[in-house]
Amino acid sequence: MTRPAMSTLVLDGSEIKARLLAERTASKSVVHVDWVRFTCLLRNAPAPSIDDLFPAPSGPQFAPSVWESQDLYNPQQRILNLKRELALLPDADYVASVQAKDLADTVAAALGPDYTVAPEVRKGHDFYRFRWSIERNGAECGWVGYLSSGDSPRQQAQGRTIHCNLYGAACTFAEHGWSDRIASIIEERDGDMTRCDLALDFFDGLPGGMQRVLNDYQAGLCDSGGKRLKCNMVGDWANGHERSFYMGSKEAGKQTNVYEKGDQLFGVEALSPWIRIELRYGNKLRVLSPDMLRRPADFFAGASDWHAAQLLMADHIATPEPVKTTGRLALETVEAEVVRNVRWFRDVAAPTAAAAIEFLGLDELCAMVKDQKLPGRLQKFSLSEVRRAFAPAFDRLSLVAGAGPATA
Repeated sequence: MTRPAMSTLVLDGSEIKARLLAERTASKSVVHVDWVRFTCLLRNAPAPSIDDLFPAPSGPQFAPSVWESQDLYNPQQRILNLKRELALLPDADYVASVQAKDLADTVAAALGPDYTVAPEVRKGHDFYRFRWSIERNGAECGWVGYLSSGDSPRQQAQGRTIHCNLYGAACTFAEHGWSDRIASIIEERDGDMTRCDLALDFFDGLPGGMQRVLNDYQAGLCDSGGKRLKCNMVGDWANGHERSFYMGSKEAGKQTNVYEKGDQLFGVEALSPWIRIELRYGNKLRVLSPDMLRRPADFFAGASDWHAAQLLMADHIATPEPVKTTGRLALETVEAEVVRNVRWFRDVAAPTAAAAIEFLGLDELCAMVKDQKLPGRLQKFSLSEVRRAFAPAFDRLSLVAGAGPATA
């Protein structure tokens, strides 16, 4: 890959720095949201518009007088009835497409007037079959994906969702207040944030530089929960160029990358002192709140005492708000184990059970399974715990499958 010319790097880097400084002034926060991903269920997306689903006919054979000559019922009532029917339609491919398009349009509008949605559907990313591209100046800076690219159970579940991915370029050049607006979109659609990157920039250099970060790590100042985080050192540490220091892991849902942003944007020759501390949160073992978009400094400070100390170096005081893990591994909780058990019954045993009910009868089936022990993975829980978890587990899986909740 050909490296961009030095003049291009300097131009792009200077523009990015100017936008980040302007955002600091407007938001009164030194922490910048640099990447956002969220997912919502198709049924939580807006109902497709009538114009999207049924474009108005054109041409002499569809003259308005003919089109509106039906007197069976009031035209306005007809539209209302049609909207009600659309809300009850199953999520067919065309419905998924227009719902995804509506979400892409809404997100683009929230980012600002420079953002548009490409007019054509493109091949999807991350196991989504299709995507609507969100663009700025003709370059893709985000996308909304829909429909799964495969038929596995996991991808079938993914196919019932719409996913929005906003790159750093979208976040950096968005109009002031964009993150608040995106947070509201996520909440309105009952969405789940799956990634949020929070960046703290030291444009004039971090006190002590990259070596101080390494020293802090070795001294245990970056430990979390009394444990030493995994680390990874990338770049030319021997000569002090293009260095990155990673702490934590994506698998744990929290990773920090401290790197020489100036080298990345301006080139090593520019000798830029700019260092960025980028905190990357994922939804593995964590629930990410949309408030992270509204109060990024609080969540940055809440990552650890070390993160809070770096924020103080930037002369910014925040109220630390940690993103707590969901406890021990999900498989160790009764709710998760019961969901696994019910899912197994639905996906594996249900056809056999249906045949037994049909040809043996319910009484014979009950006699066959009477006095059976709990499955091995559920035996470590009390009967009352399992009993309380079964109905919510069935409701949860029914909702994912597109059915309504179970009734008592």
